[in-house]
Amino acid sequence: MKASPLVFVFCLASTPAWAAVPTPADFGKLFCEASLADDMSIIEDKLTPGLGLVVAEAVAKNTQAEVSFPDEKPPLGDGLPWRSYQDFADGCELGEILKGKTDDQTLVEIRYSFKDYPDANYTDRLVLVPSITEPGSWELDDIKLVDDGTMRSYLAEAFQPAPTN
Repeated sequence: MKASPLVFVFCLASTPAWAAVPTPADFGKLFCEASLADDMSIIEDKLTPGLGLVVAEAVAKNTQAEVSFPDEKPPLGDGLPWRSYQDFADGCELGEILKGKTDDQTLVEIRYSFKDYPDANYTDRLVLVPSITEPGSWELDDIKLVDDGTMRSYLAEAFQPAPTN
């Protein structure tokens, strides 16, 4: 029996780890901690319902791809696109807190660094919105990546059929 992607989203919303994150800076620090620990599960508990649904659908499609084509790397073979590059960054720190496109959005810069390769350093931006389920807290609605893409667009594009020539 397979669970619907919506079940995944509703389970996230009821997870005890859904602790309030009072400020965007606190969210950014938590995001860096999760990134450096290579364990984004605490962040998965802090997605907006919309992004949670997008992630759940992508995970379900990825699972189907693994079953359908077991000898091929699935679209999410490197995991969810929590950052612009999947290479492990040994440094992560909070950058500037900026106003988003809409009044309810706040952008939080996440600055990734590589001790041995400083030319590879880069900055992504978390798109945060006030939580509708935890007043006074924040949820992740998207991530702006360095190539002008976003986590949402990457997940949508990952499952598009390859163009035919």
